[in-house]
Amino acid sequence: MIEELKQKLSQEVEHLQHELNVILPNEIRKAVELGDLRENSEYKAALERQQFVQARLGQLRQRLSKLSQIDMTQIPTDRVGLGSRVTVKDVKTGASEEYHLVFGDAAEFDEGHVSMASPIGKALVGKGVGDVTMLRLPAMTRQLEIVELVTIHQVEPNGKK
Repeated sequence: MIEELKQKLSQEVEHLQHELNVILPNEIRKAVELGDLRENSEYKAALERQQFVQARLGQLRQRLSKLSQIDMTQIPTDRVGLGSRVTVKDVKTGASEEYHLVFGDAAEFDEGHVSMASPIGKALVGKGVGDVTMLRLPAMTRQLEIVELVTIHQVEPNGKK
């Protein structure tokens, strides 16, 4: 999971680097050729995009640096942590739900991903199979029992158990 995220971010860095070094200079050059830069919207738009791309590249590089510092030995093998796939049962209703704990920038809500910093992520982190946790929401409080746990250590690189 961590390697997949690194690869995704690296691809975005590569794309933005190309845009910054090839595409935007061409757009700026074309805008300059049009003349008067004070009222040239193409020139202003290209400069604004250039600033945005530079800022995004800084964020991505910082994120990649933090990902490189993650020590897999610090992620628990028997408790919910980063990369865990957790099946919970609502104590009151008996309904089952499955969540996959990920970083915020890797969350795909349609696939059941939840951020570690989300309310449900915070409620689940550090819990084990059989534990009951309280999920406090603005409208109600839910009791969730952890019925199944697959940690990042048990998941193969292709995402299967």
